[in-house]
Amino acid sequence: MDKLKFPTELICVVDGNADKTLEKALRFAKKFNKVKVIGYDTNKGKGYAVRFGMAESKGDIVAFIDSGMDLNPNGLSILLEDFEWYNADIVVGSKRHPVSKVDYPWQRRILSVGYQFLVWLLFGLKVKDTQVGLKFFKREVLEKVLPRLLVKRFAFDVEILAVANHLGYKRIFEAPIDIKLHFGGNSTLTDQKFLKTVFAMLVDTLAVFYRLKILNYYSDSNKRKWRFDPELQFRVNVG
Repeated sequence: MDKLKFPTELICVVDGNADKTLEKALRFAKKFNKVKVIGYDTNKGKGYAVRFGMAESKGDIVAFIDSGMDLNPNGLSILLEDFEWYNADIVVGSKRHPVSKVDYPWQRRILSVGYQFLVWLLFGLKVKDTQVGLKFFKREVLEKVLPRLLVKRFAFDVEILAVANHLGYKRIFEAPIDIKLHFGGNSTLTDQKFLKTVFAMLVDTLAVFYRLKILNYYSDSNKRKWRFDPELQFRVNVG
């Protein structure tokens, strides 16, 4: 982040205080300025954690990146350059960008292509890969979109992109990434935990479609029904 040309802040969200993540994050944060550690006691899922962190951000450009280091964090610079170049509303890291460096199992590639076809069919999103945990947003987009979102776990990326597109934020672009995904010795097709995740993702995705296309839930006329009230069970700010 020190290599980026703009002043930055780093917000680490601890999605459930279940291990030593909080302790390690706090030790790191004490050594650096502009680092904030926040979280809550109970694990709530990626979507909730990302929204929780975004709600604490201050910048005109807001990004998130998964913390597992599967993604090369130098990709932040690449996406930021694309964000400026295209005057984008949103830039998403994409495994299917022609110059991306991608290392992950062929089974997942097939499932990923199938899922993205479903996303295009349901929402008309002209994005070849919605699921990479590296995205940039204009603050204006988040201020309009975040209060409307419901998905806390599996289809968060699709929901935020579909709602933004629905509200008229069409300048959504893809950028290259460097990613290495390895999932241990189990085959994707026989991994019960992974198959349950796939099923849950499909259910969440269809629920987003139902709310968007049938219920018209995300429109301004349904503002009273929106609900995002993060539980601040604990918060630690450093820097």
